[in-house]
Amino acid sequence: QYVQAYTIQTGQIPLQRGSPLLQFLLSHCAPDQWHAGHSDWFLGAGDADQCDGYHVWAVHHGYRRPREAAAIPLDVQSRGVDVGVAILLQSANQKVLLTRRAASLRIFPNVWVPPGGHVELDERLLDAGLRELREETGLKLDPGDVSAQLLGLWESVFPPMLSRGMPQRHHVVTYMLLNTSLTHQQLQASLHPKPAEVSGCLWVDASLVKAIVSAVDGEEGSVTPLEGLAPTISVSEVSPEGGLSESILPLSVLCNRAPNSGEDVERVSTGTKYALELWLKNLEGQGTRC
Repeated sequence: QYVQAYTIQTGQIPLQRGSPLLQFLLSHCAPDQWHAGHSDWFLGAGDADQCDGYHVWAVHHGYRRPREAAAIPLDVQSRGVDVGVAILLQSANQKVLLTRRAASLRIFPNVWVPPGGHVELDERLLDAGLRELREETGLKLDPGDVSAQLLGLWESVFPPMLSRGMPQRHHVVTYMLLNTSLTHQQLQASLHPKPAEVSGCLWVDASLVKAIVSAVDGEEGSVTPLEGLAPTISVSEVSPEGGLSESILPLSVLCNRAPNSGEDVERVSTGTKYALELWLKNLEGQGTRC
């Protein structure tokens, strides 16, 4: 049995095995923007990183069967925690772009997420986010075209449960909000998704987001659809050649919860729901009716 948690607290501790990327994140993100995520597996030794009076202490908890632990590839055991960035691209008419990950991807296939990916060494978060946005969706935005805001951080593991296999990836995901002066129709006209990574695209507004985040992962019981929402929504399906065509998706799919066991289902990822909740709070803070 092991103990696992990520906690942010004030105080000074010796810098141990310091990660420049995590130091950067900690210096640009208040502690209340961190989500107390958890995972039920043991990846490696605990580590501490401290910056600007805050530190993140990573300790791991869970039960590890010796046979399963021995089956974890050495490159996975020594991989550590990667840093990723996900972009919540907000249009001028206050809609956010979500993409469905291709079914052939090894990590979180067929799951709805914002565009994003790995942060390369010495790469700025905004530059990494714009690069991933361009690679996945074809949208080419310059830093001067957007106003950027850090929404929060999320600990992500895959698979998310031991019942689906031993861990393969462990990330700290940085969710960034990018505001653009273009409407979602203008942005949609420039979409050229990469079919190897993206199988669908969808613009969500505040009312739809409220329905999505109402389906809290880990809770029991059915999700009651919000009044005024249609039972189906229009999404852009991506063909193998990269073309877009309109398709109808039941709203209930976006309100699916992560199953506790067995195969995963098409849904909005848990981390994405967390980021969308932060987005709603940001709209409310701006005095926007949502």
